[in-house]
Amino acid sequence: MARRANDAPEKAHAFDYVDRNAKAVALLNDNIFYFGELGMQEFETAKLMTGLLEDGGFKVERGIAGFPTGFCATFGSGAPVVAIHTEYDSNPDNSQRPGVVEPESIVEGAPGHCEGHNVNGAVLIAGALAAKSAMAQFGLKGTLKVFGAPAEEQLVSRPYFVRDGWFDDVDVAMTPHIGSEFGVGYGLIQSALISAVFTFHGETAHAGVAPWKGRDALDAVILMDVGMAEYREHMMPTMQCQRVITNGGNQPNVIPKTAAVWWYFRASSAEGAMAVFERAKKIAEGAALMTNTTFDVDLQSAVWPVRGNQTLAELVQAEYERVGAPEWTRQEDDLARALQDKAKAKAEGLSRGVMKMTGPATQKSAANDAGDVSWKVPMVKIYFPANIPNISFHHWAAGVALATSIAHKGAVAGAKVLAASVIECFRNPQVVDDAKASFAKELEGTNYFSMLPPDQKPPVDLNRAMMDKFRPQMREHYLEERPKFT
Repeated sequence: MARRANDAPEKAHAFDYVDRNAKAVALLNDNIFYFGELGMQEFETAKLMTGLLEDGGFKVERGIAGFPTGFCATFGSGAPVVAIHTEYDSNPDNSQRPGVVEPESIVEGAPGHCEGHNVNGAVLIAGALAAKSAMAQFGLKGTLKVFGAPAEEQLVSRPYFVRDGWFDDVDVAMTPHIGSEFGVGYGLIQSALISAVFTFHGETAHAGVAPWKGRDALDAVILMDVGMAEYREHMMPTMQCQRVITNGGNQPNVIPKTAAVWWYFRASSAEGAMAVFERAKKIAEGAALMTNTTFDVDLQSAVWPVRGNQTLAELVQAEYERVGAPEWTRQEDDLARALQDKAKAKAEGLSRGVMKMTGPATQKSAANDAGDVSWKVPMVKIYFPANIPNISFHHWAAGVALATSIAHKGAVAGAKVLAASVIECFRNPQVVDDAKASFAKELEGTNYFSMLPPDQKPPVDLNRAMMDKFRPQMREHYLEERPKFT
């Protein structure tokens, strides 16, 4: 990126910092990619990220809100308080060798990054270190907080962070997230979601000899599924539900005394998600009644829709235009087109523009656990171009670019935008005041509350068995070289 004559010196300093550390950004990106850690089990990832922040002069608190792989790093003091936060977890069964335009696992059946949360992590750390460097160099007043948010793919951590007070003193917040182009929006961006496990309890019996003596917990799970399928016809168009059966019994000749199903309930509003959840509990009661079983519900997480603040969105849009899209090579564009062809998507190569913000965003059915933050304080979601257009996430194809120069260049661009947006809040505190004023108008008539029970604990064992199974094989592919920012 060529420096522009009107770049503020603080931002020019941050851009130079990111460019100077481009190799470290790429190494951080790729280390997290090969760690490939599932939510709540991101121990290698969190260790690397927090170590870099400590080396860079941040004070780090680990294990926040009961999350062993969560953290809060702080630099500076006083107002304004700017928080940046993102996720760094992978998904099950999506191990993919980078740069290969075919499904080719690094470790067969293992977890892998298939959306780009590894790039999110690189952008968060590089942007934080660049902003901190400018703060120190130019004496910018204020506090920068950096939050690491585990298990976004299970929508877990940030509702707990908000409930437990970690954002009580924050003035504005920003969250970077991978995309295929620069784009920012305001208004409702994503949907609300409640995650809950329903576990039914019955009694075993010999299925072939005396099945009448059993009380079949799996039957209850299936009947709940049937009930939810019938309920779908009567849901509002903005409501959805999805599930996986996590425990269906042990063997066919033993009536299962325990069975469990994990549900996601989605809606355009928190109230809508709660309505679906309450109906699901009624359907579970009916299933238990029909099978003479009992059940309990473990509410894993509950998140509000992600919303964007207009003032902060306009700030980020200006920084997009300042930084500009990455300059892609012919080889990078050829890789993108080959993957688009393979995935039967529109083969248009890589994005070269900056999306214009023309009005309120169109709300998506996808959810992100940053939603609660966005109702607690003014927040903006910063999408940056580090993956290939027209490729769906949570699929092997979305992992192809994530440890290549496409992701590396996109991470550099995203880190610059994040750092510059943070710096603007410290250079011009009026932006923070304006964001808080517009936020108050945007939320007029809405009273935010945490949907989590006050005594609910994080599911710290989530994904542990799967990572314990695959980590020894995955460790063989870890990179030897670690990033070092200077």
